[in-house]
Amino acid sequence: MLSGKATDKPSGKPAQQLFFSGALQLNKPASSLKQPQNMTGSEQVTTIHCILQEITAVSCRLEGMDTAITSLIMETKSIRSEIAGFQSGVTGLEHRMATMEDHVHKVLDKDQELLFFRSKLTDLED
Repeated sequence: MLSGKATDKPSGKPAQQLFFSGALQLNKPASSLKQPQNMTGSEQVTTIHCILQEITAVSCRLEGMDTAITSLIMETKSIRSEIAGFQSGVTGLEHRMATMEDHVHKVLDKDQELLFFRSKLTDLED
């Protein structure tokens, strides 16, 4: 009874679109649609049933989209956390490099002192 194949596009206000959608699921062309007040009780019930099925399908799609968006949000938070960890690691490395640079300067200063004293010793020996 319900095929779900629709070739005619609904147009107009949302209520009309649902009405057209429900009728199209019954394989009726849009041009042959009756207004709800001209339908029999069973036609109205069938059309309302089709409309409710479409609303349910849209609701399911929205729930799926909500789940996907929630998943993306969680993944974004995870990536942000990893970036914060990397930034912390980089800050730590920068601190270690600065400390090593200080040590190198101290060694070079000591080396200069040793060269100075060596030259003085050489001068004294001469």
